[in-house]
Amino acid sequence: MQEPEEKKIALELLETEQAYVNRLHLLDQVFCAELMKEAKTGKTVPEEVVKMIFSNISSIYQFHAKFFLPELQKRMEDWNRNPRIGDVIQKLAPFLKMYGEYVKNFDKAMELITAWSEKSPPFQELIADIQKRKVCANLTLQHHMLEPVQRIPRYELLLKDYVRKLPPQSPDRGDAEKALEMIFMVAKHSNAAIAEMERLQNLWVVYQRLGLEDDIVDPSNELIKEGPIQKISTRNNSTSEKYLFLFNNMLLYCAPKVIQVGAEFQVHLRMDMEGMKVQELKDTEFPHTFLVSGKQRTLELQARSEEEMNAWIK
Repeated sequence: MQEPEEKKIALELLETEQAYVNRLHLLDQVFCAELMKEAKTGKTVPEEVVKMIFSNISSIYQFHAKFFLPELQKRMEDWNRNPRIGDVIQKLAPFLKMYGEYVKNFDKAMELITAWSEKSPPFQELIADIQKRKVCANLTLQHHMLEPVQRIPRYELLLKDYVRKLPPQSPDRGDAEKALEMIFMVAKHSNAAIAEMERLQNLWVVYQRLGLEDDIVDPSNELIKEGPIQKISTRNNSTSEKYLFLFNNMLLYCAPKVIQVGAEFQVHLRMDMEGMKVQELKDTEFPHTFLVSGKQRTLELQARSEEEMNAWIK
């Protein structure tokens, strides 16, 4: 008898889950536990750093080892009598939101491992020692830590495949489709967490370049465009180099600082978006110019090309 396709996929889910739980055990019970033990002696690295590297890996490990894997095993042993896994995966899905925190912390964890490996030879030696063990299969700590980041997309793929292979009249169809939808929402949640983290990091870099002026630093702002621009002075018919930062709620008109200590730009003018008007100027002497007028004042600006001018106006 040929095994039905959906059973093969369910078995693959079980096998990969078993391997995944082993990987989580390695991260939590071996790497994290041994680094923590050493940290407590005060010789390698502060305890806080170990906690920051491993984030909430312990909760993730406990959940998979004590709940999801045993449930899945019971299901597969009972498959011939009750061929379904959709309802078990529905129980799993809400807990996958725990991954948001781990995924968000991942880049920071990688930076910490690198920084402390350089700073603390005993820290580096302990990691190298664990990596030499058979259980690590010649892979680095960083490589093992990537596994939880890739696990949710893996569930999504396996479950999609499972739903595709289910016979139309399968008793698991309704549950499996609902489970897939739930996993899809969690994957979106985890991707949104990463996107939000990147947005805030980029925003912070911009604020540092602007000298962290209080009235500008706001986490809800969104940077839309930035770049150099020429300011036209009608008084003496000349131009000078300026720099624009366009946010969702304001335009910052800046000048590059000559001595770049700390901030890179000096904010000369902040124009609110509300009531702002933008129009192209047909100026033969200064091509690619446009006017930006706000409540505060009006700027006559020149871009380097027509393309660039249109991009700013848009």
